[in-house]
Amino acid sequence: MLHAELVEKLFAGEPRAVARAISKIENGAEGASKIMKEVFPNTGNALIIGITGSPGAGKSSLVDKLALFYLGRGDKIGIVCIDPSSPFSGGAILGDRIRMQTLGLDKKVFIRSMATRGNLGGLSRATVDAVAILDAAGFDKIIVETVGVGQDEVEIVKTADVSVVVLVPGMGDDIQAIKAGIMEIGDVFVINKADREGVLRTEKELESLLSLAHRPDFWNSPIVKTVATENKGIEDLSKAIESYNDFQKQSETSLIRRKDIARWRLLELLRETLLAKTLGANGTNEKLEILALEVAEKKRDPYSAVEEIINSI
Repeated sequence: MLHAELVEKLFAGEPRAVARAISKIENGAEGASKIMKEVFPNTGNALIIGITGSPGAGKSSLVDKLALFYLGRGDKIGIVCIDPSSPFSGGAILGDRIRMQTLGLDKKVFIRSMATRGNLGGLSRATVDAVAILDAAGFDKIIVETVGVGQDEVEIVKTADVSVVVLVPGMGDDIQAIKAGIMEIGDVFVINKADREGVLRTEKELESLLSLAHRPDFWNSPIVKTVATENKGIEDLSKAIESYNDFQKQSETSLIRRKDIARWRLLELLRETLLAKTLGANGTNEKLEILALEVAEKKRDPYSAVEEIINSI
């Protein structure tokens, strides 16, 4: 498929063109930056929802039910699931795709799993670019589900319009949340599996933690209780998401947030481009292997090794 044809079909929302464009971005293929240059002016129309939380919190079930709710309202839904890499193929383990099989059969839903692959940076940038492609392709709601609450995931969720943090009662998630610095990124908090014992205790602890958290926009993050498997609380969650999105549009901090996201995006691109150029320079890969062996044998420290690579370029 030629570049012009690919971009034209992408803007028309054709699933194959969308999938091909995302693959080009993810693999850093030739022409990927050209696609993004054309995509960028057509973004800014979708509502991007980032969903994060500890493994086992029921994020996938929540995404599934939220997507079905939006579908019922006539929206076109894009879902990006960030999966741990398969140790065999390097591709994404399609656990989420399997769980969302029935949802994926709908023509108004596009589901994409993206592998972490252990890339240096890269994942965050590729995910944000994939979201931009879905935005330009005419999707109304784009849900990004991350695999955990690590730094990479926190960064991706930061780039969403609304960040949803999912906790469950009785798993010590509230304490884990503080450790991971999640309190400051959550615009909406969900206590999923709210039919379990200990839900009130978790809610009270969360409320007291939120009362201590300082947000520059003075938004009071709501706490929504859900039982995703039984489709309970999904409408309340959608209202909380809409509520923060409306609040943000009226707030002066909206531009500051967008500027922070743009700055982060530029740094990600700069980091990746500089790394690729460094590794692509003549003899750098060979030098890297030699220096890695010297560092492993304690003949040299990593700092002077990096200085040598930079000085040789």
